[in-house]
Amino acid sequence: MGEDGRVFVRGLEFDKYELEAVRQLQLSHPRVRDETVVVDHGEAVGHSGAATKSSRVSWRVGPGDEEFLTQTLQVHFIEIDGHGKNKGHGHQNEAAFYILEGAGYEIHDDLRYDWKKDDFVFVHTDSVHQHFNPYDEKAVALVIKAKCTWMFLGLLQQGRGGPIDREEEFGPREDWSAIWTDGVLDRTKVVSPASTVWEDTELGRIRVMTSPRTEHARLFSVDAFEWAVEAGGHTGRHWKMADEIVYVLEGDGYSLHWEVQAEIAERYYAHVAKEPKRYDFSAGDTIYVPQNTVAQHFAADGTPLRLLSFQNRLFKHLGYDNTKVFEPASTPTTPLPSTAEADTLQASSDS
Repeated sequence: MGEDGRVFVRGLEFDKYELEAVRQLQLSHPRVRDETVVVDHGEAVGHSGAATKSSRVSWRVGPGDEEFLTQTLQVHFIEIDGHGKNKGHGHQNEAAFYILEGAGYEIHDDLRYDWKKDDFVFVHTDSVHQHFNPYDEKAVALVIKAKCTWMFLGLLQQGRGGPIDREEEFGPREDWSAIWTDGVLDRTKVVSPASTVWEDTELGRIRVMTSPRTEHARLFSVDAFEWAVEAGGHTGRHWKMADEIVYVLEGDGYSLHWEVQAEIAERYYAHVAKEPKRYDFSAGDTIYVPQNTVAQHFAADGTPLRLLSFQNRLFKHLGYDNTKVFEPASTPTTPLPSTAEADTLQASSDS
């Protein structure tokens, strides 16, 4: 592609079988990106479904970035003005939207899905979709997707719509959903805070939004949870193979990352760096945690912290389904927060 073209998948090329130099280059790049880092405004070729006069996109992490972090996940933001919308389009890959501001609704395959602040919304595979904001206030969403996974698998049929090419060579329409996983049409497309549960774990206080165990949710590619860290507290110090995008919803703090080296002897052995690297962050930043890294996140004194964690679920299907906790999270001093649904049930039982 030309310099102005969109990079859908980044190539990996090296003159040796051993790729440690490639990994070290990737590890050398800054891992915290704030709102000043816009790697793409969505105005290039290949973003035709992204924006209108009443909507805008800005990319934070993608496969074409220089400096390159990852193509496991991609991150961009979409803003829709009051009474605005974006262009309708379709793609085979899923996309997940965390609503940061405002409210609105989706039209997916001629069906409507309403959303509001703090909802987690999914565009399903092979979906024709469009985003609408019928209200006065602006709506803002963080978009996270594992699009390159589809690209690597050759699932490239996407676009703005219209008649098929060489129509005379093909038969009548068939229902595309005939080859989808059984039961997906019954799964939810919007996960609200009220439909999740907070729990205290070794990793910290979290509420899971999507995972392999959230079988009610129609999202198969991105696992997501929210961390709540009290002022001066920290998450568990943990080791996993999947890389991760962490978005800072509220608060300030810092992240410690320990590099993990592979010793290839009669089997694989891991060696964790004795000293971590520190990355300071503020609300609105994204933190990148590379593959095969030990990480821990800390809230600044006097500043409670809310973090969103996103991972590509493919790692779990490849055999990396465990997380090792070296040090548990700090113990919360407040009771577990309740959800709106739990409050409603409690009020009903009290009455």
